[in-house]
Amino acid sequence: MKPLQLNPQFFSIPPSPAGTASTGDVSEASFGEMLKEHLKKVNHLQNTADTAVQDLASGKNEDVHNTMISLEKASVAMQLTMQVRNKVVEAYQEIMRMQV
Repeated sequence: MKPLQLNPQFFSIPPSPAGTASTGDVSEASFGEMLKEHLKKVNHLQNTADTAVQDLASGKNEDVHNTMISLEKASVAMQLTMQVRNKVVEAYQEIMRMQV
């Protein structure tokens, strides 16, 4: 069985509004800035999924497939975010256990 490979475009959202500090160069961005940007993307996916469910429930949209795709994108993004958070906390705890 082949390992699952995620396509980065799967989680893409429209570019940030003008005037933000996003330069597109990852090497110049601090960890905090990258974290904020990715949390904004996860939040956007969650909001998109919520809107899709509301539209489906109210009858504005009858496309169940796209609604389910939106929900899965939001779910996978949230799971990935939680796993990254867990790894960061684990690394921090390991550093704190080091003897100086």
